[in-house]
Amino acid sequence: MKISVAMAAYNGEKYIGEQIESILPQLREGDELIVSDDNPAGKTRSIVEFYTAYDNRVKYVEGEGKGVCKNFENAINHCSGDVIFLCDQDDVWLDGKVQKVLNVIEAGADVVLHDAQVTDGELNVTSPSFFALNGSKPGFVKNLVKNSYMGCCMAFKAEFKNIFMPFPENLPMHDWWIGLNAELRGKVAFLHEPLIKHRCHGGNVTGGETTAVQKLLWRLQMTADIIRSK
Repeated sequence: MKISVAMAAYNGEKYIGEQIESILPQLREGDELIVSDDNPAGKTRSIVEFYTAYDNRVKYVEGEGKGVCKNFENAINHCSGDVIFLCDQDDVWLDGKVQKVLNVIEAGADVVLHDAQVTDGELNVTSPSFFALNGSKPGFVKNLVKNSYMGCCMAFKAEFKNIFMPFPENLPMHDWWIGLNAELRGKVAFLHEPLIKHRCHGGNVTGGETTAVQKLLWRLQMTADIIRSK
């Protein structure tokens, strides 16, 4: 079973090397790490190409400069593995993550969501469980109201991407979209073990403040998109 890691990068030079070095020891020969860089003119490229020079499992691709959702879509489209792990540029994977997630997928899950330790920029743990902090639970309605799905904690069978791709236009969050589709159209497994250190450092690439009206419109939009895609 070939593993692909889909990493979306954007001005990630501060932490991306540490993240790559936490991933590579868990990959086997023939697996791959795809880094889609949404700012190829920045400093991230040279760091990633340092790894591509001596490890052929690392592959650098240019993003389209259209934001985080499209950047992840680009990374996923370049993946050739049987199982795809989503990956942020600034976290650190804990030992055993890949095998523990694979065990759950081999037991029949289409999509796996695992827990994470939440840390500051220096990897000091501020919360031992993202699940507990966020109230993460399965269920379509629950996750439509409050999203549990954090991409850096997700993996899925490659064949399942046919369910949720291509991403709809104006998608608020790629991981939310994948999770909602998984709740309705796949077999989801929640793995209650932290398998990464998730950095929250003020420079994370996320959306800005949104109004209550915008949040409602997002939910209506994604529900309509899911219905249309069936």
